[in-house]
Amino acid sequence: MSEGNGKLVLIDALKACGAVKFGDFTLASGKKSNYYIDIKKASTDPATLKVIAKQASRIIKGINIDAVGGVVLGGVPLATAVSLETGFPLVLIRKSTKDYGTGGRFVGDFRKDSKILLIEDVTTSGGSVMDAVEAIREEGATVDRVITVVDREAGAEKGLSEIGVKLVPLVRASDLI
Repeated sequence: MSEGNGKLVLIDALKACGAVKFGDFTLASGKKSNYYIDIKKASTDPATLKVIAKQASRIIKGINIDAVGGVVLGGVPLATAVSLETGFPLVLIRKSTKDYGTGGRFVGDFRKDSKILLIEDVTTSGGSVMDAVEAIREEGATVDRVITVVDREAGAEKGLSEIGVKLVPLVRASDLI
């Protein structure tokens, strides 16, 4: 399956599972939009999640990484599926440090000096994934690439580039709407 053909398969899967919605929505960034990409709907549909994992895994082949990571909550099923597909260990990044149990901001075998590739559900401004990159770097690991299922083409690519991270969208919003 060629990259372009895989992209069409993903677009069809996202539409078929009902992840692309039209109406009046407020995004996590606070911006208003007339469409919404419900990747949580897609990531809870086994067939669509499998397509996402296969597409991301094809991109990861040949990249030198130690683990795949996902930001809690939206990135958890995506990163888990990619971890299962590739065999790379999984690291989950909480939005803040937990003050009970074992504590910490990271779940999984997080190690200093490791190279982590983040999997994100949807990027708009890129704020939440940039926070995760900063947290990972503060703890001594490296992130230089983020795979997003859908990039809304609203500044995430530029923002991540400014901190030395390449955004790799599986699809762009303009491909979907």
